[in-house]
Amino acid sequence: MSFLSVLRLFLEGKWKHFPVMMCPSLYHSLHMSCCQRKSIAPVKKTDFVSVSSDESLKDTGKRLEDLYSSEEKSAILQVLNTASVNELGAFTFLRGRKSINIVKHREKHGPFQDLESLMEVPLFQYKSTVKVCDSILHPESKEKKKEKKILENSLGKFVRLGIERKKLKAAKSIVSIVFGNERIAWAHLDNTVMVLDWRQENNFKLMKETYTPAMYLKMISSVVSKIPEADFYILEKRTFSLQQTTLFPVTLHFHIVEAMLYSLLNKTFAQDGQHRVLSMNRNVVGKHFDLMLGTMRTSGMALVQQFLSDFPKQEKPRVSFPLENLVRYRSMMETDGRKIKEELWDSLLQAVAFYELFMFDPQS
Repeated sequence: MSFLSVLRLFLEGKWKHFPVMMCPSLYHSLHMSCCQRKSIAPVKKTDFVSVSSDESLKDTGKRLEDLYSSEEKSAILQVLNTASVNELGAFTFLRGRKSINIVKHREKHGPFQDLESLMEVPLFQYKSTVKVCDSILHPESKEKKKEKKILENSLGKFVRLGIERKKLKAAKSIVSIVFGNERIAWAHLDNTVMVLDWRQENNFKLMKETYTPAMYLKMISSVVSKIPEADFYILEKRTFSLQQTTLFPVTLHFHIVEAMLYSLLNKTFAQDGQHRVLSMNRNVVGKHFDLMLGTMRTSGMALVQQFLSDFPKQEKPRVSFPLENLVRYRSMMETDGRKIKEELWDSLLQAVAFYELFMFDPQS
């Protein structure tokens, strides 16, 4: 077979059928030449998915021009064509490189003629462009931004679990849970800060011996079966220094109990994916009630006793108690020094702090 015949097979894409043994050196040379040509061939723009405005809207079914009235489009274009980098950066979603890119595009190509042309600017796609246009039409005031920052700081006090704020605000009752090495206590309060249930389990002595996971499950399941139903459950979150190795068994115990409570109290999570348990930092409660002494939190027993004492006297007490349980609750506060009940009053303080900091605060 002549060289021209072999070359024709290569050009026609039939080179794989060429009998290699007839001329192995020729086959190898042509094969390497062909592969090299492919590797250095210029990449065509059509090899990539072009992000035209039409194609980027396939999933939405709406063009930008159809989302706004003529007056709104004029207002948006007025800002895009006249605002400086700093002025653009004042709008939400236009901070940083986006405002710089808008000005550079404007200087190079002239004023924006329509909203679609904004997607020609780097970092702008359909969804981000809609957000930008909306932020121009509805800018946040300084007061709103301040409130939002306060809210973000407030939310930082809780473990963020994707619980919608509307659902939290609509909660009819919560159960606040605090546990230690030997005791676990809970306070069930409704959204008027009325105590519906408040008790402590003293047989929670999982630190006394080395218990197996099965024993942890048995003990904590027994406790959970006694905890009343509520919309949400608030667990006290403690932090331990990793440098103090002697606290490792205690740290491990707290993490195990916390994880099991999250699992057992989130009864419907497998079906609806909705969290019903969140954690509240112990020191946040201490700071709210001015119980912190440096980095240490002092006892809240006197404060809880004050709540019980103020309830019958005040028209609008900070915490309300059922009259039929008032005597029993007062007797629960009595201690002879051998049975410290920090978990008991801490559970009530945590519930009150949660309502006051998060549910009743107008800035939250």
